[in-house]
Amino acid sequence: MPSEAQIAGGHKATLNNPNVSQEAKDHSKQVLDNEFNGGDVPRAGDDDNKNPGNVAGGLKATINNPKVSDEAKESAKQRLDNM
Repeated sequence: MPSEAQIAGGHKATLNNPNVSQEAKDHSKQVLDNEFNGGDVPRAGDDDNKNPGNVAGGLKATINNPKVSDEAKESAKQRLDNM
């Protein structure tokens, strides 16, 4: 079953899709305004139930990835230090 964030995300995608009719865009805008506070809902992955080991592993991977910017590596180091 999709979460509220996923449903709102689908409506947001409809608004930005050039291949969708104006009628569909109007409907999605109305749904977002009436049911989802204009689309202001928590993101699908925003919960505190993340596995800390997996988070640390992802941050370490970011630090060691040569394709990641220095700014992102520094941010990952800080987040890892704060765990």
